[in-house]
Amino acid sequence: MGRKTEMIQTTPCVALLLLVGVAFAARSASAITDGLLPNGNFEEAPDKSQMNGTRVTGRYAIPQWEISGFVEYIGSGQKQGDMLLPVPEGAYAVRLGNEASIQQRLTLTRGMHYSITFSAARTCAQSELLNITITPESGEIPIQTVYTSSGWDSYSWAFKAKHSVVLFIVHNPGVSDDEACGPLIDSFAIKTLNPPQRTKGNMLKNGGFEEGPYIFPNTSWGVLVPPMDEDDYSPLSPWTILSTTKSVKYIDAAHYAVPGGARAVELVSGMETAMLQEVSTVPGRSYRLEFSVGDAGDGCSGSLTVQAYASRGSVKVTYQSQGTGGYKRGLLEFTATEKRTRVVFVSMAYTTKSDGTLCGPVIDDASLVSVRSHRRFLL
Repeated sequence: MGRKTEMIQTTPCVALLLLVGVAFAARSASAITDGLLPNGNFEEAPDKSQMNGTRVTGRYAIPQWEISGFVEYIGSGQKQGDMLLPVPEGAYAVRLGNEASIQQRLTLTRGMHYSITFSAARTCAQSELLNITITPESGEIPIQTVYTSSGWDSYSWAFKAKHSVVLFIVHNPGVSDDEACGPLIDSFAIKTLNPPQRTKGNMLKNGGFEEGPYIFPNTSWGVLVPPMDEDDYSPLSPWTILSTTKSVKYIDAAHYAVPGGARAVELVSGMETAMLQEVSTVPGRSYRLEFSVGDAGDGCSGSLTVQAYASRGSVKVTYQSQGTGGYKRGLLEFTATEKRTRVVFVSMAYTTKSDGTLCGPVIDDASLVSVRSHRRFLL
């Protein structure tokens, strides 16, 4: 009898411990939906007791995040010497000093593909970069080239979830002797990516670039897709961006002139960056590649030239831009020489707007068909 009473008395304690454990687990790994990560824009501030000036002293002081190293909490309009530190969204951002990092635990669907979008601004070294990790995957994003007049750019990085709970880490590997020196970061968002499928009448997947990374609705500078190893999963899958440090810009119809649909790509890095997709072909068979070349309506004017390559064929398409939008169609017919053929687009020159920022031709609505299949379709 006494033993049974003891069990009855201890059961509420066990239940309470289980509830506490569940609550802790809910805080430590946030269930993810498309859009901002929990406190992804850092508007939930650290308690002043865990701050020393702008430096965050508490490891868990920034709600939803865990920090390591020299991390600063920066308010809009704050100065670094004579330089004003702007914030792209809201009132606050975070600055990562040398070897500093910030991380958050995320709950994902194992096996699904995702893209992270975030904003960053260089404040010190010319060659600043950021390491992005979604355990166990990691990548390096160069932020040395600035593509906007504000100094802020939005970047994307894609991955396949290897686990249902992962650690998302942003790390400044440090290229300066100054402990506090490092990039400003803000506005972290996530988007579930649906691997594009081939559509009828087009051998290219995602030829209209409708599937891509999250674009912040309140920013007007698009999202950069940085260079990647060919084995990496692209935010513009299955398109791959080949370069050393330069990017292409993913743009939307809400802020730019887009030839078709709601999304397109602006080639903002001249001949230093190529965009390609590899497709299955039959050696000896003829194919027709068609695509749109135009301008984004962002003041990028002049001769905007794109060169397209496929197998041994190539074509240059020039659009005379007034910077107000518009496009023309390009055509390349070629004969496949291999079972796998790379379709490649590259801008043939650096172009800048009146404010000195980089811009370039827009690519959209790319399609590839077998000439034999195309003729049968026309009949």
